[in-house]
Amino acid sequence: MQLDQIKIVLSQVSEAGNVGAACRAMKNMGLSHLRLASALPLVLEKIYERAVNAWDIWEKACQFDTLAEATADCSIVVGTTCRRGHKRKSISMTPRDLASWLAKCEGPAAIVFGNERTGLQKAELELCNFASHIPVTHECPSLNLSHAVQLYAYELFLAMQQQLPVKGEWTPMNQTEISALVGTITDTLTNAGFYKYPNREYQSRFLHDVIARAGLAEREGRYLGDIIVKATRI
Repeated sequence: MQLDQIKIVLSQVSEAGNVGAACRAMKNMGLSHLRLASALPLVLEKIYERAVNAWDIWEKACQFDTLAEATADCSIVVGTTCRRGHKRKSISMTPRDLASWLAKCEGPAAIVFGNERTGLQKAELELCNFASHIPVTHECPSLNLSHAVQLYAYELFLAMQQQLPVKGEWTPMNQTEISALVGTITDTLTNAGFYKYPNREYQSRFLHDVIARAGLAEREGRYLGDIIVKATRI
């Protein structure tokens, strides 16, 4: 499944600001299909204020009279809820597990969010194939609607979008790079007459493990090697 097969469905949404913020959250993470089911009257100015540069998500949004109509063309329908019970869905996934699973499925799929104050009602949840929940503390289990959309959008993006390298992003050295760095350090120390006793092999293993646990980036490893080389020239 691809990101463009995901439909974010807001059922009985009542706060225009939340809709605008949800649009922004979706566009941040490459989602573009917003649907509203049984929405209450919304103030467009408030949507615009919170959508920022994602107004186009709202302009393309589809509105339906019922949740059943909003999800009729979807192969998978997921209801988001923090409430569990005998008469509610027995299967529930976290956003991360859900995103990982959907990435292996064929779409389209709908992820449904309920009203800000009441969440998804029993009848709405019955229209869904299974549930999904965000792990939270018992003291405050309810999330703001747009925050919930952001969390799901983020996990879907990580699971389905090929990640491009970010300038300055930390990537730890791999085992080959670590071995090369350790070789540079121990070769330099050998040439400097550091090893009076046959303990280079032991020190190589020691340095390899320490550098691995430190999680040095390749650039940091090079810098460390340069320091050792320059120090032995003094």
